[in-house]
Amino acid sequence: MNIYETIKNIRATCDNYIDPDLLSFIIDDDNYMGANNILEINGYNIKDNDTYEERLIKIHKSENIFLPCGMITFIPILNECDIFSTTDYNLKLTQEEFDEYSENEEKLFGILIKKDSTDYKIGKTDVCNCSVSASFNEFKKIDGKFYKKIEEIINNKIIY
Repeated sequence: MNIYETIKNIRATCDNYIDPDLLSFIIDDDNYMGANNILEINGYNIKDNDTYEERLIKIHKSENIFLPCGMITFIPILNECDIFSTTDYNLKLTQEEFDEYSENEEKLFGILIKKDSTDYKIGKTDVCNCSVSASFNEFKKIDGKFYKKIEEIINNKIIY
């Protein structure tokens, strides 16, 4: 994966679900969410004239980063999931899929890129890092519409 180009690609199309300047989150090794205002972070050998992508690449050498590719919201009773990304989707889920993936709150979905690598996990985070318990959770891969659609969206965002 070309992380720089992937960041650029996601930032160019993310304004349906998140502010492009608040796109990424730092995720600690215990999967808790850290800062997401990359333009205000100091250290990491960041220079004032570095672009968003350059700053994030420098941070990534020492930190795990989460790049949202969209937002999900679940509708109980109907067993539906609305997915907001570059394109919006409405999925009718089986009871098993709904029970596995549903949340009471909106969540961001995307990729957690492990520090200083191109290894990534597909999962979800809270919409903001304002809660002490805000964290990243990897999706369990089960055969069904939901995971396939999330994986398809992510694969279209990653640049190799």
